[in-house]
Amino acid sequence: MLELRSLSTTVGKFEFGPVDLAVGDEVLSVLGPSGSGKTTLLSLIAGIVTQDSGTISLHGSVLDDQSLQQRQTGLVFQDGALFPHMTARENIAYGAPDPERVADLVDLLEISDVLDRRPSALSGGERKRVALARTLAADPAVLLLDEPLSSLDAPIRRRLRRELPALFASLDIPVIYVTHDQQTATAVADRTAIFRDGVVEQIGSPTGVIERPATRFVARFTGTENLFDATHVDRGADGASVCVGDLRLRTTCQTPSESATVCIHPSRIQLHTRSEGADTDCVNTAPGTVDRWLHEGDKYRVALDVDGTSLTLIATLRPPRFDQLAVDVGSRVRVTITPDSIHLIGQ
Repeated sequence: MLELRSLSTTVGKFEFGPVDLAVGDEVLSVLGPSGSGKTTLLSLIAGIVTQDSGTISLHGSVLDDQSLQQRQTGLVFQDGALFPHMTARENIAYGAPDPERVADLVDLLEISDVLDRRPSALSGGERKRVALARTLAADPAVLLLDEPLSSLDAPIRRRLRRELPALFASLDIPVIYVTHDQQTATAVADRTAIFRDGVVEQIGSPTGVIERPATRFVARFTGTENLFDATHVDRGADGASVCVGDLRLRTTCQTPSESATVCIHPSRIQLHTRSEGADTDCVNTAPGTVDRWLHEGDKYRVALDVDGTSLTLIATLRPPRFDQLAVDVGSRVRVTITPDSIHLIGQ
């Protein structure tokens, strides 16, 4: 168990902490905007940056006065930080106790054809994979990763998203995985921590953080564009009824206060054509008009004006559904939102 207790430091004008965090033999992904303290977190654990207060311990042993080498932390920064005078093979083998593990990692990360090159002859993605192999081969007690899949080609990145969870699970050590990529964080992590201004804004399962954000900041950061102030809240035993402008919505979510922020993730909004016969018995349904749409590669982002209100909702559609609906600007649709898709943040 890696434990951080009241950990804080000041780097220039940036104040980090206090942070309390416990990471078992699991993968904790750390997300947050640039400058939120993600890399500082890794540097503190590794011993590169010294804390002003608080403690860091591993399995009950305090690490505060130990050097980087004594802490046995495997750290991979964004630039890889390889030894420039060594080949890729020599970098990976450096400090590796098991030659067979080196061979397995070379195969997993697809770097067998670059083993005789020095770092200056490697692409950014190749350097990143060699650095990851070197760190994993050293059998660390804690693994700290700073954007390990950035600079990789999309096919390799997708494959590693699938294969890294099994590799991390086999290590049986705390893994902290800093990333800007929410898809990767969701794919590889057991839990996710959202950092803001040097402190933890929310921590929980990746799905839970996305679907049940604790603050408006977390909601926006994780992709919930539909955030509205409820003008009226009626609380009940099975949830709440809220008014957003002229639109009344039913939710299974509870809120402790009389006011709330209504959060609806774009992926949870369903669209139907008039001819499809959408479920008009659903308590949250209304007609609307497509105002604009944007193709984002793996999905379409559609803005909808809801009839009789001043609301614009953002929905995301996968290409087959977008094509099936024949969506275009001015298209008439029916919007449906199930009650369990609406989350409330108390104010």
